[in-house]
Amino acid sequence: MRLLLAEDDLNLGNALKQGLIKHGFQVDWVRDGQAVLYEVKNTSYVALVLDIGLPLKDGLTVLKELRADKNSLPVLVLTAQDGVDSITQGLDLGGDDYVIKPVALEVLAARLRAIIRRSEGMSQNEIQYGDLLLSPLSFTVELNGEELNLSKKEFALLHAFMLFSGRVLTKGQLEDQLYSWGHEVESNAIEVHIHNLRKKIGANYIQTIRGVGYQLKD
Repeated sequence: MRLLLAEDDLNLGNALKQGLIKHGFQVDWVRDGQAVLYEVKNTSYVALVLDIGLPLKDGLTVLKELRADKNSLPVLVLTAQDGVDSITQGLDLGGDDYVIKPVALEVLAARLRAIIRRSEGMSQNEIQYGDLLLSPLSFTVELNGEELNLSKKEFALLHAFMLFSGRVLTKGQLEDQLYSWGHEVESNAIEVHIHNLRKKIGANYIQTIRGVGYQLKD
């Protein structure tokens, strides 16, 4: 799952990025509010971690503009310990949850999983689809009760399909979920990952919609 991190502090931003990567996220990191608005309009993300105290445009202004533009991207507000008023404003402006700095990475990752899950109408962390059971917390996938040996990219690909089940996902949208900035993507990378995934979960789960993309079907 690819998310956008907006934090202007260099040390904290780097620590949050590396920590979230270890928790299975693909992370793009920006350091000002204008960059947030640009990236959200041009890239598909599952969530936004938004610091309140950003330069150029502060986090509350960014959040207000996102919601005014009818953008429903899940937003986790990040604020300092004395930012009670900012928390209230952030939630009232359409933020989905908040964390107070400094924050344990386990808590941050769990809250992100929760707001992403809620945005897709899911009440549990594990995702069941047909005979497949995927756990984002333990990075495991079971088929008919037996654990599958998936690569990180295969797991991320299946997670995207299961999270957005019923939707047709384009090749570009799948690339957005599997790769963050700075990763060179070969032209046939998605096709290769889908081919390998089909061999492990069965050919019938992932349907090719010719000329459009792919869809998960049981």
